[in-house]
Amino acid sequence: MLYKRLKFYPVSALVVLLFACGNKQQQQQQGPPPAVAVTLDTVKSSAALYFDEYPGTVVALNQTELRAQVTGYVTGIYFKDGDKVKKAQRLYSIDQQFYNANYQQAVANQSVQETNLLKAQKDADRYHELDKKDAIAKQQVDYADAALEAARKQVDAAKANVNAVRANVNFSTIIAPFDGTIGISQVRNGTSVIAGQTILNTISTDDPIAVDFTVDQKDIYRFAQLQVQSNKKGDSTFSIAFGNDIYPYHGSIAFIDRAVDPQTGTIKIRLSFLNNKNVLKAGMSTTVRVLNNASQKVITIPYKAVTEQLGEYFVYVVGDSSKVSQRKIVLSKQIGTSIIVKDGLKDGEKIVVQGVQNLREGAVITTAPPQPGAQQKK
Repeated sequence: MLYKRLKFYPVSALVVLLFACGNKQQQQQQGPPPAVAVTLDTVKSSAALYFDEYPGTVVALNQTELRAQVTGYVTGIYFKDGDKVKKAQRLYSIDQQFYNANYQQAVANQSVQETNLLKAQKDADRYHELDKKDAIAKQQVDYADAALEAARKQVDAAKANVNAVRANVNFSTIIAPFDGTIGISQVRNGTSVIAGQTILNTISTDDPIAVDFTVDQKDIYRFAQLQVQSNKKGDSTFSIAFGNDIYPYHGSIAFIDRAVDPQTGTIKIRLSFLNNKNVLKAGMSTTVRVLNNASQKVITIPYKAVTEQLGEYFVYVVGDSSKVSQRKIVLSKQIGTSIIVKDGLKDGEKIVVQGVQNLREGAVITTAPPQPGAQQKK
């Protein structure tokens, strides 16, 4: 048994040695991996026409809720839901009987107080004449003057009461505060309303109409400059889109908000758009399109040169000895088959645009044309 084992071991070692020598010889015959055939492009910056896009919301430039300022029952509605209304147009009336009665009472009380004032004035004048002749006690004259002053105060109070009651009578008729479109009435004839609480309706302007969106605080200076430019006739910097549909009118900056939101680091910008066909409705969501500054050059590369790994984007950049290295880049807006690179590339660098799928870090490349009949990989 021992003899057989000793006889087996030299044979096994010989087999291993021959296999190792065979692998080494095969590697020497294969040599280094062949260069990968690719197509290159030189990075260069140029002026590009594109739009920055922001989510926006359509809002009315002027909008207010109509509330009852007196308590009572609705006795009249003088419009149809969705009507165009004019400033000072009568919209609602609230039962005026109680307020008219109070008004008549206040007017009557004013007349009484004015009569008392007239009487007090005559008494005071009479007592002063007697005082000149020393025919009345000085105390009586003082009483007459005091009564006259009290009568004057009573008249002032009565007039103030008349004005207050008259205001309630006026408040029982609700009028439009400005030209606009009125919504769906929240009350009907006979509805009981409470002063300051019951919302009757909402009225808003719709031509022109506004679109609100927010931008990062670092872009404030850019939009401050655009505000001057967008007020020029025919400027096409600002437009809005609903899916693939572009709104036919261009907008202008109505105002930039007074302060940056410290929580988000953003600031609100409001655009103004014509809406003569009443297509835009308050509350609609839209996409604000801001035309870029065409004089500013940007780097654009073919989008097919970009690879994605775990949400990050890379390109293969050609280095020394025709070797490529993978570099992380920051992308911006896509323009057709190209894409804007915000960071990661410089003018003059060469990148791989075809054959990317066959590359790895440090691979050697060649730009020799493929053999006739060979399939080109994009």
